[in-house]
Amino acid sequence: METIKIRIKDIAERAGVSVGTVDRVLHERPNVSPKAMEKVRKALDEMDYKPNMYASALAYNKSYTFYCVIPKHESEAYWEEVEEGVFAACERRRDFRIQAKMIYYNRFSTETFSKMMNECLRQKPDGVIVVPSKLEVTHRFTDSMHQQNIPFILLDSYMPDLKPLSFYGQDSFSSGYFAARMLMMMAPKEKEIMLMKQMRNGNVASKQQENRETGFRHYMHDHFPQVVIHEVNLSLDEKRERYEDILEDFFTSHPLVHHCITFNSKAHLVGEFLLKSNRRNIQIMGYDMVPKNAECVRQGSISFLIAQHAYMQGYACIESLFNAIVLKKEVDPVNYMPIELLTKENIDFYRRKNIG
Repeated sequence: METIKIRIKDIAERAGVSVGTVDRVLHERPNVSPKAMEKVRKALDEMDYKPNMYASALAYNKSYTFYCVIPKHESEAYWEEVEEGVFAACERRRDFRIQAKMIYYNRFSTETFSKMMNECLRQKPDGVIVVPSKLEVTHRFTDSMHQQNIPFILLDSYMPDLKPLSFYGQDSFSSGYFAARMLMMMAPKEKEIMLMKQMRNGNVASKQQENRETGFRHYMHDHFPQVVIHEVNLSLDEKRERYEDILEDFFTSHPLVHHCITFNSKAHLVGEFLLKSNRRNIQIMGYDMVPKNAECVRQGSISFLIAQHAYMQGYACIESLFNAIVLKKEVDPVNYMPIELLTKENIDFYRRKNIG
């Protein structure tokens, strides 16, 4: 059905007022009498007028700066894809003078999170994308953003008590439950499984990883309670050169272990070791389509990867802020990413940049 374009002149004629009066009403400018206001609004209702939000936003000629507070990371990491999505969305909306600025914090340090959030809020952002730290720490800053009417989006870990504008990420409990199910379809007769973690001071990097492990253990408890789960910590306090010795000792002393799993994006640490030591009868399952993981999948040391669509998440966060702040549209409050399984057969068909 063809949409009929309604001109300001048409509205003015129907309302019996000047074009200038209609323009002032549409743009919420002052100096319009109550009587004229009523006439124009009645005409708008009768004509089923829908404003062109894009044109209005462009005409406003305002610039917008969105801040993205995320963990400090290496290159070719999960968070790098998030950044690429953020900047791609800004490029798409460049006519609206949108820019994004990145601020990084140490994932294991609530002090650096607090410092970076303070820095972010000092800049008076138009909107914020934040990967939360611990709930009680993050709460202080989200309360402040609510008080200052700064819309914010939570990325990666969903904390509904913080009342964000929106959330993007996987349902981490369901993701871990799904991972266990897929692993045990491949290894139904295994008696022992290795769970690789990377901890610092006894903590993993995120609530999301904790929830994945919870989902995983729930499935194992319900369906394979007899399987022994061995934890191996490739500690972030250790030098990376030590990881090979830790893994060598473990696999030598646990000859019944043929399958491993991790809930972070570093499955390649085990995958590369398995290739180097020529242990072809052992595989690991992990998360995220980062290049090193993808290469281990192709070479067979990683059996499965669960994709999170990091690029899509970064892109969608900017789009949500754009729609809410610039176009004044409602946005979906909870946006769970699909849980997709990548294998040697389909990994090269995975489209990282599948929007925009």
